[in-house]
Amino acid sequence: MKNVLLLLAGGFEVFEASVFIDVMGWNLVDGDGTTKLVSCGFNREVKSSFSHKFIVDHLIDEINVDDFDALAIPGGFEEFGFYNEAYDEKFLNLIREFNKQDKIIATICTGGMAIGKSGILKGKRGTTYTSRHTQLKALGVNVVNEAIVVEGKVITSWNPSTAVDVASILLEKLTSKENANYIREIMGFETN
Repeated sequence: MKNVLLLLAGGFEVFEASVFIDVMGWNLVDGDGTTKLVSCGFNREVKSSFSHKFIVDHLIDEINVDDFDALAIPGGFEEFGFYNEAYDEKFLNLIREFNKQDKIIATICTGGMAIGKSGILKGKRGTTYTSRHTQLKALGVNVVNEAIVVEGKVITSWNPSTAVDVASILLEKLTSKENANYIREIMGFETN
């Protein structure tokens, strides 16, 4: 089984989190059956952008990186406090530990800002929400003006429109291109 950790900062964007849940879930039920996703946050109840409440499976302090094959981080809104937790040292250290263990890290939109803040993309390519490119560059990332940037095992993207593609790339890296394309097809998306 390939275990994916969905790391939720308060103020996360629901749509961006949901694609990881759905793509990994569809694969568990209708694909090769090898992916399981669990969520974590700073508190059991995490408030998303637009103030919806979600219950996570684990607290961030309970996570053992050895138990996971990949990390998924949705972006969020500053107006809903996203950076308060996304820039917290516990959040950043978890990213660093996944990177240190050479595990896949997939982010959508402003989730890439936490990657930049962690330092794991210093001197490497990445992207984030276009209005945050200057801030990401200031963190030492070689910002690429592309929708999705794959730098080794780190995936960054620039807005919610990339969400399904990022989750599909993550699934492909965990399983196979054929399996990821099959899941895209049965979910009604064009295959790559």
